[in-house]
Amino acid sequence: MINKQGLWFVTLFSLILVLSIYYVTVKDNDLLSVATPTSTVVDDQEVVETTESSILVSLRVQDEEEMMQEMESLQTILLDDTASLQEKNDAYNSLQTLNANKGKEEKLENKIKENYKLDSFVKIKNDQINITVASNDHNTTLANNIIRTVQEEFEQTMYITVKFQN
Repeated sequence: MINKQGLWFVTLFSLILVLSIYYVTVKDNDLLSVATPTSTVVDDQEVVETTESSILVSLRVQDEEEMMQEMESLQTILLDDTASLQEKNDAYNSLQTLNANKGKEEKLENKIKENYKLDSFVKIKNDQINITVASNDHNTTLANNIIRTVQEEFEQTMYITVKFQN
């Protein structure tokens, strides 16, 4: 049986780990483009132009929010006194799976960056892997190569999709 102190420790450690990994992987330029607007002066009037962050950053933020909500719901199950031992074990295993998938996603993003010099966003859900690549070139050969590279990381067959975004 997991005691409450141990559970809180694992929960807070997981949260800190996820946030620190996110902070390390987000480029400073992306953070600055979201945080600071650019301004220009036209005919004695200041026009404020905001640059939108890239699609990959918005996907990462959305994924982080979904992951945090799922982690919160699993943590409430773990802390619920009326939940059965099986439900608590399933919730704990799901938390571990979430953390493991996050690590795999980052590993795959780094591998794509190293091999193909492309920024990407990877989302793993069960046996499906969705990859969004920031590229103007919509090349099927490149997509097939990315799929092969990602599949090499897994022993079982995964359903991999590659989507190109400008």
